[in-house]
Amino acid sequence: MRPLLVSIAAALSFAAEAPLGGARIWYQDSGGAGVPVVLLHAASSSSAVWEQQISTISAAGFRTIAYDRRGYGKTVGGGDAGSAVDDLLGLLNYLKIDRAHLVGTAAGGGIVFDFVLSHPDRVRSLVVANSIGNVRDADYLAMSNRLRPQPQFDALPVEFRELGPSYRAANSEGTAKWAALAKDARNGDPVQRPKNSITFTKLESLRLPVLLITGDADLYTPPSVLRLFVARIKNAETAIVPESGHSAFWENPEFFTRRVMDFISKH
Repeated sequence: MRPLLVSIAAALSFAAEAPLGGARIWYQDSGGAGVPVVLLHAASSSSAVWEQQISTISAAGFRTIAYDRRGYGKTVGGGDAGSAVDDLLGLLNYLKIDRAHLVGTAAGGGIVFDFVLSHPDRVRSLVVANSIGNVRDADYLAMSNRLRPQPQFDALPVEFRELGPSYRAANSEGTAKWAALAKDARNGDPVQRPKNSITFTKLESLRLPVLLITGDADLYTPPSVLRLFVARIKNAETAIVPESGHSAFWENPEFFTRRVMDFISKH
């Protein structure tokens, strides 16, 4: 049965552009009548990194959508860069999607937090993976500066910062492919503004299902930082991806994707 599902998903899948706010937002859409799942990429990458999740989640019967935010990949900007929240809302409206599961990794996780604070009625559930969440509390920012001292941390190679040591040691080909996608991800458009100033107090107001994921070797969001979010988001589920860094979806895609599918299937 699974090969049939894969072939149907492949036949329906397409890529297109959505004209939104002066930009042309490039997206991939598996099509079909399944419940929508929207994937939001990190600041170091474009939607190209979701290839393994798109095929697997679509094969399970979900309508799977991944898009390049302004400043990334094949999306062409124009006019005011605006907010990523407004673009996501515009894309959902353009695709005539009322409510969707949102899956965001790293910076994409901060955007899905930002989106649900503005438009909770448009979200079925949240998956926030390997993300600092764009939280602005002063004590949290101080902790982040201790964890990733600047400018030394940002001067490190991006693959060192965002891929765990186990993966880099064991998979030279995958590391090189990830680094190539990261190198080509940014296209020069300006960075978008957040819609909300995200705080832990605001996150405590969330009442929808939330899954929080990180890698056990994530330099941005190690398990101890993930627990700060777990303590404040009511009834949040968690998953720690073994032997993975900041790109758990890429480093251990089977574990990551299965956990995401188990979660969204319940909601």
